[in-house]
This record gives sequence, structure tokens and C-alpha cells, in this order.
Amino acid sequence: MSEQSTIHYERTSPQVAKITFANPPVNLIVGETVLRLTEIVEELATDPDIQVVVFGSSVPDFFYNHFDLAAAADFPAPDGEGAVPKWTDLVLKLSRAPYITIATIRGRTRGGGNELALAFDLRYASREKAIFGQPEVGSGLLPGGGGTERLPRTIGRDRALEVILTSADYDASTAEQWGWVTRALPDAELDAFVDAIVSRLASFDRTSLASAKAMINRASLPPDADLVAAYSEFAHSLTLPGFLTRAAGTQALAEQAGTDLEYRLGEYIGIANQRR
Repeated sequence: MSEQSTIHYERTSPQVAKITFANPPVNLIVGETVLRLTEIVEELATDPDIQVVVFGSSVPDFFYNHFDLAAAADFPAPDGEGAVPKWTDLVLKLSRAPYITIATIRGRTRGGGNELALAFDLRYASREKAIFGQPEVGSGLLPGGGGTERLPRTIGRDRALEVILTSADYDASTAEQWGWVTRALPDAELDAFVDAIVSRLASFDRTSLASAKAMINRASLPPDADLVAAYSEFAHSLTLPGFLTRAAGTQALAEQAGTDLEYRLGEYIGIANQRR
């Protein structure tokens, strides 16, 4: 594990842990992020006390952003032939975890970051600062971390089609209206609201919480095999002409726009495609 991890883990009480992501300047998800999150999630799965895990970011304007495709070669490979991809394994373990996962979302939450958020049990978003999207299709790629499996079950087929096909950015108010997030709150009220939810859940019976989550999972989650297939299709799309021809144009645009590209990614994806 690298000395400078992108993940900070803090145990605030026997029942509660906080996981904070930081990979400045724009919080791209890298291989180390996946490995460290997997390590923590696996450790907590056997912890007899943990009841609530809160996920947040310490980088202003960004929650968990999309994968860093420039570092795709560094993403952890499956443990062996036929094994579940590491990213898919992570989001599946989060969904099944015998504790409740809560996201405090401020900033851009796109691609793999949005798929990670969809794996959490409860998502509370800053009305002023949270932005959501699945930008893969506009870049010639396919979502691979559960977006195509979870979003239709969360917001409906037609809205999921709009989100994924247009690769646009969506504000927190729209996300709340569509059921993409649990609630959107004024930014000044977000932390206190989440803290109150955490304290309430941490006071409940652990077995009842875990059992109720498992029952709801049984009624609502997509089959694991669908997420495994989606990651394979995402990996294959990295080799296709649709992505390769657009990657050069996006790179040129990134050199012109700098970090503003990540602030207005949905808009820039449209610009890059229309310039072709």
C-alpha cells in the first residue's frame, strides 16, 4: 500500500467509521483507491461492532470523480481467470455489507464515482454543490461499474437512458426529484442532517439493521452476474475505435481547458464530439 493513500480511514466510535477520499486536484479514482477501499470494506465485514460507515471527500467541488483512464494500466487485475473484477467486487461487497453505508456528497460525482455512490445504502447530497453524471457513452465507452444495472432500478428506464446516452451533468435537485439520491439538502444543513442519521442508526440493534438491509437487497438489487458482464464490456470498449478516436480530441481539449474540463465535463463532452 502506498504511503500517501487517497483514502483516509477514521473510527469515530465502536459503531461508526468515516472514509474520506482525497486525490487532488479533481479526485480521479485510481488503482490504489480501489485496493484500499476493498481492504477496508473486507475488514469491516467481520467487525462485530460496526453499524454505519460514512463516505465523504476532502477535496472541494469533487466527491468521487470518474476513473483516471490515463492510469488504467494500474487498476488491480482480478485474482485469477474467471475471478470477479476488483471494482465490481468492491461495489458488490458494499451492497451486501452487514453495516449501513452513507454518502455525504459535495461536488462532481461521475462515472465510476457515481457507480460507487449507487452502491451505498443512503446518499445525501448538497443541493448547491453536488453534480452527477455517467459520461462514458459520450467518450465512446460503456459504463462498467453498475451504472447500467443500478440506475434503471433507481430512477427508471427512460431517465436512465437519458442520463447514460447524453452523458450530461445533473444537479442535485434533479437527482433528488428522480430518486437518484436519498435527499438533497442545503449545503449548510447537510453535515448536521447526516450526523443525526448516523447517530440514530448507530443506536439501533445491529442485527436488525443488517437483516432489514439484506431483505431490501433481495427485492431490489440486480444480479451479480450482470455487473460482472458490464465491467467486461467496459474494458472491451477501451479498445474500440469509438473511444480511441475520441480520446485524442478529449486530450487536446483538456490541454486547452485545464481543470475546467472536470468542472463542466458534460458540456465539454458535447463540444469535443461536435468538433469531430
